[in-house]
Amino acid sequence: MIMTKWIVFLAVLLVSAVCFWAYAKHREREDAKLFRTVEPDEFERVIAGDVTLLDVRTQSEYDAGHIGGAMLIDVMSSGFIEKACAALPQDKPVAVYCRSGHRSANAARQLVAHGYEVVNLDGGILAWQKAGKAVLP
Repeated sequence: MIMTKWIVFLAVLLVSAVCFWAYAKHREREDAKLFRTVEPDEFERVIAGDVTLLDVRTQSEYDAGHIGGAMLIDVMSSGFIEKACAALPQDKPVAVYCRSGHRSANAARQLVAHGYEVVNLDGGILAWQKAGKAVLP
């Protein structure tokens, strides 16, 4: 009886993991249709151009270190998209990043839905720092 419960539990766990993985892959394909997600070297080239650089982390994360010239609007704060639309020019692309790339992908989806062209930093500021790119205190 106990062995049967373990087998059922493991089967459910395996099916859940496969479903989660499939959903994540689907989301990546859908996101790729909406905005570009680029590695740190490409992101560095993007932000060297005429774009608005947006950090969507919390104030404390921003204060701990951010990419120079980045504007801060916390994607998890209430009214994120209203704040973003009020602060970001519509006629320039937005280069967006967070800690690891998940929150910035969420922000990118919202911004694209409001007419912005968006480039997302793959792996966030963690990947940026790992690539040896500069961060300001």
